[in-house]
Amino acid sequence: MQGGRRDSCLPDAELPVRARSRTRPLLITFSGIDGSGKSTNIATLTAWLTSVGLRVRVAAFWDHVVVLPRLRETLTHKLFRGETGVGSPERPVQRQDKNRRPWYVTLGRCGFYALDAIHLRCLLKKMLSSEEVDVVIFDRYFYDQLAILPMEQKAVRIYARLLFKLLPRPDIAYLLDAGPEAAFTRKPEYPLEFLKQYRRSYLLVRKLMGGITLIHALPLEETSRKVAEEFKKVGICAPDHTSAISNAHRYSRTG
Repeated sequence: MQGGRRDSCLPDAELPVRARSRTRPLLITFSGIDGSGKSTNIATLTAWLTSVGLRVRVAAFWDHVVVLPRLRETLTHKLFRGETGVGSPERPVQRQDKNRRPWYVTLGRCGFYALDAIHLRCLLKKMLSSEEVDVVIFDRYFYDQLAILPMEQKAVRIYARLLFKLLPRPDIAYLLDAGPEAAFTRKPEYPLEFLKQYRRSYLLVRKLMGGITLIHALPLEETSRKVAEEFKKVGICAPDHTSAISNAHRYSRTG
């Protein structure tokens, strides 16, 4: 194979064969503060992987992993009287949940997160032993749970390290960075000061856990290129980003 970026990658025609020859599916995760672009980049990546013949499963952490989600949402709503729903520039909401950190809430979260970790371990054991999927993509992962906790506290960091030992490390873990001001503009759900603190917490989680690829706030095409660069490390060539973004818009409308 001659020159260019394909030296370390397989041709598209061979890509599904290479992926299916692995001992298990690839595990890819996307993390980041609200409004950092996780859903858009997941759609872009999923559209491309599907177009080259790979079987992709996308899982949302809150929908597929979190234990007793309705109970937890009801408890926080009754306790803090915040609004529910997803905010938008046209219809902002004032949520009161993960931005509240009194000690008793942190203690309760640690208990629930332990249950989430056990459930995630069981779920991943099934998903990663499946012969019907080549790539598993998580919209948020356990990193996002840890970022809600006061990671500046030593006891919390010890708890995080112990709990994470239960879980498999992703083959590729992305942390999509975003300026708090820009994220607040896209999703005005939480106070700006909390988003600044939340971002710092994500960076602490990245430093503590290691192995997380940080992608700084960039235009969509550049972010997609950075995401794809990590795939070269597992032998998968980067897609044509223009077509991938176009495919992502079609994918988001149809699936």
